[in-house]
Amino acid sequence: QLQASGGGLVQAGGSLRLSCAASGLTFRYYVMGWFRQAPGKEREFVSAISWSGGSTVYADSVKGRFTISRDNAQNTVYLQMNSLKPEDTAVYYCAASPQSYGSGSYRPQVYDYWGQGTQVTVSS
Repeated sequence: QLQASGGGLVQAGGSLRLSCAASGLTFRYYVMGWFRQAPGKEREFVSAISWSGGSTVYADSVKGRFTISRDNAQNTVYLQMNSLKPEDTAVYYCAASPQSYGSGSYRPQVYDYWGQGTQVTVSS
């Protein structure tokens, strides 16, 4: 199971840190990703991180503002979100993939486990 938390209401330019705690899986063997879905839009990729945390990838829309990290000892993945914009408003989901980290890590289809989502609202 994946339990996401840390969402909330923040003004534009502010910051939030999302957390996703994993249980029931060998966390260190999973690529972890963050996705988001805004009302009326499809779910979109935000970021992914390799097993060790040594490799990361970001959507162009968040590059330079968001940082993904993981703590394998705590079975937790994080998403630090800075310089938030109203267009970042969405439900954010964490996900776990057993496949090797690579060029396909942005695809939702490679993720087997999903968290319940946490709402992020950025006001202008």
